[in-house]
Order: sequence, then structure tokens, then C-alpha cells
Amino acid sequence: MFAVPLRRARRPFFLAGSMAMATAGRSSPARPANRLIYEKSPYLQQHAHNPVDWYPWGQEAFDKAKQENKLIFLSVGYSTCHWCHVMEEESFKNEEIGEIMSKNFVCIKVDREERPDVDKVYMTFVQATSGGGGWPMSVWLTPDLKPFVGGTYFPPEDSAHHVGFRTVLLRIAEQWRQNQEALLQSSQRILEALHSLSRVGTQQAAPPALEVLTTCFQQLSGSYDEEYGGFSQSPKFPTPVNLNFLFTYWALHRTTPEGARALQMSLHTLKMMAHGGIHDHIGQGFHRYSTDQHWHVPHFEKMLYDQGQLAVVYSRAFQISGDEFFADVAADILLYASRDLGSQTGGFYSAEDADSYPTATSSKKQEGAFCVWAAEEVRALLPDPVEGAAEGTTLGDVFMHHYGVKEDGNVSPRKDPHKELQGKNVLIVRSSPELTAARFGLQPGQLSAVLQEGRHRLQAARAQRPRPHLDTKMLASWNGLMISGFAQAGAVLAKQEYVSRAAQAAGFVRRHLVEPGSGRLLRSCYRGEADVVEQRQQCGEFPPACPAGLQTLVSVPACCCSAAPIHGFLEDYVFIIQGLFDLYEASLDQSWLEWALQLQHTQDKLFWDPKGFAYFSSEAGDPSLLLRLKDDQDGAEPAANSVTVTNLLRAASYSGHMEWVEKAGQILAAFSERLQKIPLALPEMARATAMFHHTLKQVVICGDPQGEDTKEMLRCVHSTFIPNKVLMLADGDRAGFLYRQLPFLSSLERKEGKATAYVCSNFTCSLPVTSPRALQELLRA
Repeated sequence: MFAVPLRRARRPFFLAGSMAMATAGRSSPARPANRLIYEKSPYLQQHAHNPVDWYPWGQEAFDKAKQENKLIFLSVGYSTCHWCHVMEEESFKNEEIGEIMSKNFVCIKVDREERPDVDKVYMTFVQATSGGGGWPMSVWLTPDLKPFVGGTYFPPEDSAHHVGFRTVLLRIAEQWRQNQEALLQSSQRILEALHSLSRVGTQQAAPPALEVLTTCFQQLSGSYDEEYGGFSQSPKFPTPVNLNFLFTYWALHRTTPEGARALQMSLHTLKMMAHGGIHDHIGQGFHRYSTDQHWHVPHFEKMLYDQGQLAVVYSRAFQISGDEFFADVAADILLYASRDLGSQTGGFYSAEDADSYPTATSSKKQEGAFCVWAAEEVRALLPDPVEGAAEGTTLGDVFMHHYGVKEDGNVSPRKDPHKELQGKNVLIVRSSPELTAARFGLQPGQLSAVLQEGRHRLQAARAQRPRPHLDTKMLASWNGLMISGFAQAGAVLAKQEYVSRAAQAAGFVRRHLVEPGSGRLLRSCYRGEADVVEQRQQCGEFPPACPAGLQTLVSVPACCCSAAPIHGFLEDYVFIIQGLFDLYEASLDQSWLEWALQLQHTQDKLFWDPKGFAYFSSEAGDPSLLLRLKDDQDGAEPAANSVTVTNLLRAASYSGHMEWVEKAGQILAAFSERLQKIPLALPEMARATAMFHHTLKQVVICGDPQGEDTKEMLRCVHSTFIPNKVLMLADGDRAGFLYRQLPFLSSLERKEGKATAYVCSNFTCSLPVTSPRALQELLRA
């Protein structure tokens, strides 16, 4: 064994001056900028003034590692990640730690939302070797990108319970100097093991639906929290995939005790979430997750993908139950998404941060500062006496009782590790409207007005606080989820403005997230100055010349720029296609349907695995990716292969291309073993298994789109929860796209001049019906 002498490291590359950063709140003291200043990602720009020689993921960093025989330190996170901020403050802003990093490693920063492919490869390694994962993710790689050590958050210094980041850096650097060959051999063995882990099954047939559905239901039922809802003790996540599965299970087992329990579990969970602190009662929308069993104290970031999925789930809850409570929550979510995450150009931004400055003069951000309240603040804002209540009762008294506000705060110290919430209150509904009204001698309508007035005043006061950082990156996949949210809510709640907002977002994707010429999707775009939408190839001026090591554009003198645009991943195609199908059913505009089918063909070409079946998450041809993976878990977002099964069935129903049905079956076969053993890991794919075996119903309405009788039939369809259906309007235009795709539509006619409905399966149709009641009976048959 011998040590390889390290070449003298080049000095860290920094840019003089203080270019603007995409961070929230007041700017930090001027500090030389590193390469990340030229990146479009808000997360990377947050680190552009660290005293670390950061590189973005790319060939320049890889070449440096090989030329200088250096290990790579890979740090992956996202801009609204609380613990990412903590590690930056503690370690990446520390001059001494920054020097150790830059001297011994090639340091690479990755925004996991920009590059989910890179994130997934190394998160697979971290989870396999540590049993857990999360962000920030910290991984050390050999110069050829093979991982050998990894973890998540590291405190800066050693303690009784943890090895500090400084110590980890120095130990790994020493190991590379002393035992390089052993580390290289270890990394190769790890890569071989990861290849084995990444393979999915090779079964020849889709698993039986009854077995998969029953097992998944039993596993969810066994993990269900009877008192507070949800499917764990703590932390508690919204998990829309679980709730959508339970709705489908109920629809297929309506008359059984198991079906009744599935519905009860899902509706109770949704009510408890909406009452909890995970729901922003003042500013609307939902925070990421709850740190406790009671849905009370959240991690306060708000993610676009949660809002899109939860809007769908609450709309379906209303569709099934008829309870306006769920419709109100869906409207609340969409108000937040449109107002606070909506771009003037039509798309949606990614997220709002958990951390913000408590006041305009504060120098340090705190988690939840924008959202929490001291009791004296609430009393000062709501001092008015309440008419009809006991003498001396104020608006504040009623509001504080209903929302659990306590004089010394309502956050347990166990849920406040940094002591940022001492004396503060996270609003949570602690009493039913009936009990609160009875306590203060109020009529229900009067109580509603009192609480609404309280919320409005607190919202006005909160608007004066410094806002959390907004991640203005716009992702194709998450915009697809939001298109579904607005489209499905618009259809179910009969709100045309929601359908129009979905169409606006789809138009945005078409303008800004599609590569001209090829029609391929792009992963991301960004808000520039004056709300202009930018892509990654656009540049920023940097006189007098582009520094060494950065790409230059010969045609644009004195200019530096980031890398080329990132092409879309599987999830971008899958969620956009799903959104376009939902938008077609809500708007009946066939142009969205036509585009969805075009994108499905492109998805097949770029991602399909003809040998192992199912779709890869990323395209072939990127030498920097060690693995092409297939996600096998429905998590905060459903796995792309799970959603694409239903997409393929819908695409076949709209086009007549039955090879898509075959592909759907092949995906289910590929994941058959997992679906049969632990379908709880894939509830969305378990739900799709039922769709595959039960065959989609093609609900065809023959009628004039503007006719009132046609609209009544459409309202009937939209008001009924039918998981295994596609809706189409046969408007009589035989030259139109849908008639050209499905010749059988020409044989369907209106009866007696009325709007007429047919329910078809495998292109064989029922007898026609002309009344909404008769149609509803057909749909539920």
C-alpha cells in the first residue's frame, strides 16, 4: 500500500464583487462569489457566497477531480429545506471548514429538484448503507463518481453523540491519502451492489387485483392512527397516495365493512389534517408535514406538489361525501397556490421556505416565524367585545379558545429543538364550531363571522412580517400536479375559473418548458428580472472578461453562463400527461388531449425499457449517471411508473392504441413481487392494478357543448366518483381529433335530439340514456 501524493490544489475560484443573490430577507455582508452565482437554481444561488469552492454538477468538476486525483464531496438539497439552511449556517459559511473542503475535495452542489436523477442515485446509496435518508444529503465520491461514504446532516463539531463535519472531512481526506486503493475497491463493490438493488422483477403477468388491493388495504388499516388519522405516529405526512387508494378501494367495495372502513379512514384523516397546524389557517395551503402525532407542529415549508395533490384529494372527498367542509379546504388550497405560488406568466413556483426573519430588524431567520403567534399579539389584534356573548368576552377570547392559543405558547419543547417557538402558538382547531359557540353563547352563524374576522385581521398583520424565501424555480412535473389540482377541482366543484387556471398553466408549460423543434419537455425554468421567464443557457454580464474555468459564449463578449437546459425526466412527462388528461375532461378542449398523446409517444421513445419493462426515470446517454433507476416507492409524490399505468390506460381509451394497455400490464408485471408483498410501498400502483383489471369505462356524452342538457349530463359525471372511467364529448365533428382517433364514435347518436350518454367498455357500448339519473345508475353499476 502506498500513498499517492496530492498535487498542489489550485486556489478556490471566487469572483470579486457582490452580485445579487436569490435569497430571502436582508442580504448577507458582501463576500466574494463562487461559480454558483451563474446558476439559475435558487438553491445553488443561496450558496454562491459561501467560502467554499463550489462547483455545479458538470464536466468541469469531474475533470478537476480526475486531473488532481481528488475525492468529490457532493452536497444535495433544496432551497426551502430547513436542515439544509442549518448545515449551511454552521458549516458551509464557516471559513475554516470551507478551507478544509476546498483544499481536500472537489465540492459539488446539486439542487435535488433540478436533478432528481442525481439525487436518486446517491440517495439509494445512502439509504442502503445507513437505513435512512433525507436532506441535506452529504456523499463522498471517488473521482469517477462512485460513492463510498454518505449521510445527511452533520453538526460542525464533535459532541458526545455525533462526529462533527470537520472531523469527518479530515478523516476521509486522510483515508484517501493513506488507503486510496482500498477505497477504490470498496466503491466498486458498492456500485455492483447498487446495480443489484436497482433491478426490478421479471414476472410475466400483472398480479391479481384482488390480492394486491386486499393486502394494501390491510397494511394501511394496520398502520392507521384511530384517534388522529394518518398512517404513522410521528412524524406525520399527508400521503395523498394512501388516501387516493382508499377512495378507490371504497368505490370497489361500497357495500362491505372493509369499504366503509376505507372511507372512514380517509375522510377522518383529511378532517384532522385540515383542523391541524399542518394546515395554515391564516394564509391557506398546507405545510410539508407534522412533527407530532396530532398534526399540530409542522415543518413550515410549503411545497407545490403537496398543494396540487391535496387539492385533488379534498375535491374527491367532497365528491364522495357531499360535505362542503372538504370543498372549502380544496378552495383554500387553490387560493394559496394561485396567490402565493402563481407566476404572472401562468406557471407555478416550487415552494415557500420554513424559515424567515421574525421582524424587519431581525438578523437571524427562525423556522415558522412567519406563521406563529404570541397570545398577546392575538389579544391586541382582536380586542373588540362580542355582541351577544357574556360581558367582557372579546373576539380574542373566542378565537384563542377555538384555535388552541395559550398564554405561554402551545408548542411542546420536545418539538422545538432550537427553541425558536418558545412562547409562540401554532393555530390548531381545538373545538368543534358547535362546542365553541355553546361555550360563548353564540349562534353558529355568528361564530363563523367572529372566526372569519379574526383570521382576516391576523392575515393583515402577518402581511407586515418579512415573508419566507420563495423558490421561483418552475418545474414541469410539479406544474403538472398543479394542473391536475385545478382541473379536477374545477370539474368537481363546478368552478370554471379553476379550469381556466389549469389551462393557463398548461399553456405556460407549452410555451416555456418544451424544447422547440423536438417537442421534448424541459425540466425547469426560472423567474428572471421583471418576472421574465429564463432558461439555463441565458447569461449574465460580467465585465471585463469571463474568469478562467467558466464556459464562455464567443458571440456574447464578457459573458458567463450556466449549463444548457435540463431535459425532462420521466416524472415530468408522466405528471404533465396526467394533468392534460384531467384538463381535457374538465374543459373538453381536444388540443390538450392531442398533446397528451404526443407526449406519451415521446415518453415511450425516451424512457421505456424493452428488456426489463417499465420506464427508466432518466434518459440514456448521460455518462455522469452511474445507474438508470426505476422508482419503486410512492412517497411525497407518487412514483412515475405508478401514475403512468393509469395514463397508459387512459391514452389507449382515447386513441384505440391497445399497445399502451400491454405496456401498462408489463409495468405491473415488473413490479409484481413488490405489489404482492408490500403494496403499502406502492399504493398508487396498487390502485392502478385495479384499473387495469377492471377495464376503464369510456363515458361518452353525445351533445352540443353549449347545450344545457349536455352540461347537465357532464355535471352528473363530474359529481360521481368513478375511479375507472374516462370522459369524452362526442360533439358531432367527425373531422375532429377524437373522431379520427376513435371511429366507433361516429356510430353513437343523440336520441330524440337530446344529449345522450353511452357507457362503453372495450369499445362496446351500453344502451343510450338521456337523463342524468339514468346515467348515474349506469355509472354506479
